[in-house]
Amino acid sequence: MDTRESKTSQEEYEHLKEVRMPEDFEHREPDADQPEAKRPAKGWHWLLLGVAIAAGVFLTYRLLSAAWL
Repeated sequence: MDTRESKTSQEEYEHLKEVRMPEDFEHREPDADQPEAKRPAKGWHWLLLGVAIAAGVFLTYRLLSAAWL
């Protein structure tokens, strides 16, 4: 929580400038404040997909083997 009483005139001007500036939808680029948005995925999605498929195969095997007994 911000405990300051009020913003300085410069801070107020910067805030208004950021709020009023229209977003550029044609040339989307990650903000400089978000370096994580510029990094490509490291392959975790493939690992997650592999684990999900393995779990699905295991559960299917267990259900089918339990039904045969």
